[in-house]
Amino acid sequence: MPVTTKLTWDEERCLKNQLGNVSLSLLYKSSVHGYSMSDMFQRCTREEPTITMIYFSNSIVGVLMLGCYPEPHEQTGKPHSFIWFTLRGQENIIEMPTLLLNTVLKITPEEMSFFSHDEVIFSVNLKKRSIFLSCELNSKLRLRCYGRNSYSECEVFRVEGIKDNRDYPMRITEATQYRNKLLSDLRAYKPYADLVSEIRILLLGPIGSGKSSFFNSVKSVFRGHPTQQAIVGSDGTTSITEQYRIYSIKDGEHRQYLPFMLCDTMGLHDSEGGGLCVDDIPHILKGCVPDRYQFDPCKPITSKHPTYIKSPSLKDRIHCVAYVLDINSIDNLSSTMVAKLKQIHKEVLNCGIAHVVLLTKVNNYDEVLEVNFLNVNKSTTSQKQVMNVNKILGIPIFNILIIGNHTSKWESDPEEDILVLSALRQMLRVTDDFLEDLPEEDTSNSTPFCSAHQ
Repeated sequence: MPVTTKLTWDEERCLKNQLGNVSLSLLYKSSVHGYSMSDMFQRCTREEPTITMIYFSNSIVGVLMLGCYPEPHEQTGKPHSFIWFTLRGQENIIEMPTLLLNTVLKITPEEMSFFSHDEVIFSVNLKKRSIFLSCELNSKLRLRCYGRNSYSECEVFRVEGIKDNRDYPMRITEATQYRNKLLSDLRAYKPYADLVSEIRILLLGPIGSGKSSFFNSVKSVFRGHPTQQAIVGSDGTTSITEQYRIYSIKDGEHRQYLPFMLCDTMGLHDSEGGGLCVDDIPHILKGCVPDRYQFDPCKPITSKHPTYIKSPSLKDRIHCVAYVLDINSIDNLSSTMVAKLKQIHKEVLNCGIAHVVLLTKVNNYDEVLEVNFLNVNKSTTSQKQVMNVNKILGIPIFNILIIGNHTSKWESDPEEDILVLSALRQMLRVTDDFLEDLPEEDTSNSTPFCSAHQ
């Protein structure tokens, strides 16, 4: 009877995807092949690379060894490269934080131990079915298994297909670390001078450009797994979004709302009487349009509307506008659409509001990101579109941001997350500049926005 893994189908799929569409072959299963180091190494020695999986009641700890398991008597003391990760089930979605540690592996007949700076950070005792994790490793893996703990199963897999791209696991690991740094920075963000408690970012763009998808992407990153709160899609002529929506973002880790909100609108359309009415824009910018207002493409909102906000304060206003454009459609924008975008941008400039451009649906985001992930590299494949947008709207190149969207992903991609989080960080930076530049009379909660332009 064949030996089967304890991994669920979802867990195995997630693991394979994170490592670059590899295949896994089960070499050792402690409950079947025996609870001794000799049993494990008899099946795993000289196999490379391998993944060792330790199963707990509500999580799995894994170690990817890029080199091979040594012979039990070999004690070279040389550091090896390992990728440590956890798999945790949540709403049938697997999250996989990873990190890279250069450690020394030491093996005795009773135990396999991993050392960093001469201190044990991780060890497995098959006979006692116990595992030890240091406080540092617990913290980085976001576990609560301090000290020595019992586990239910240990499995070792040979990873096939990774040999041709050994840099991939390291790149994903480094991307995850940088993604987590961006998350930490954004969680700690506070609007300039506490003038408002929450920044409002307005998403504007043609039908199907990815406005709602961007909101879903941001929410997914902070939630820790993909989510689809905003309905996405279009039939090419009709916007799925028909209401004005003001979305708060809740941090899945700390269960608190973050100090920024994303405002989603009906998409723009080429034809008159189709899509978002451009005359609605000034009212939205000034904070006069309430959440869940039903757009009418042929009739803009007026002050006579029963829910119209007649005296919006600074917190009600739009603080940053993000023009959302499909990077694959920039060259095909109609003259009517370009005219609408210019008309809208003129109103944004009149109000002095911060603004950026989001170029969505990028397929080669792994090439767009520089090696160190610190900057987005405008690759040759996207440079032409960036320059075209710069020419159309006159927005500086450093405020034209490239992202992908989590429209069809079951697991998050750390590189894709970096693009989303970097774009969000830049929006908050330009918004802080906007708030800092506000005249003193405009920072009063009772002062109507853009009163000089009404």
